[in-house]
Amino acid sequence: MFALKVPVRAWFATLSLGCLGLVAAGMVLQDLFRLAPCPLCIFQRLLYIVIGGLALLGVLWPLARRGWAALIGGLALLGVGVAGYQTWMQAFPELATECGYAEPNVIERLVDWLGMQWPSMFLATGFCSSRDWVFLDLSMANWSLLVFAGIIVYAGLLIVRRP
Repeated sequence: MFALKVPVRAWFATLSLGCLGLVAAGMVLQDLFRLAPCPLCIFQRLLYIVIGGLALLGVLWPLARRGWAALIGGLALLGVGVAGYQTWMQAFPELATECGYAEPNVIERLVDWLGMQWPSMFLATGFCSSRDWVFLDLSMANWSLLVFAGIIVYAGLLIVRRP
């Protein structure tokens, strides 16, 4: 049976381009549809940027692929948690405490600081329970949950892949 050997650098490059492409697509959608991202949206954006950066390090130093993949998988697991929580908030807005109404948590403080540093990329002005953009009946948080889950699988494949 013919098995295609894809270099590990190509795996990491694909992941990096995918994550950074998702951030770019999110920025385009935000401008095109005048969407107001919430603190959880911005934190997910930050996770995609960090995962994309780690994948880029995997391109540069592929011998440490298991370490990079483990870090990427851990961050993607955090992303699943954040996107899952936002998905729950959107499904049950009457039960959710909206972002910004309570004492700011660590994520909200980080997002606020980043928003002051680079407003066009990180300024959070929306509500976490809003479903402002929907495609195939899934909100952006739903899609993000699926993508983070896919990144976990991808990272797992990088860990178990033979050199």
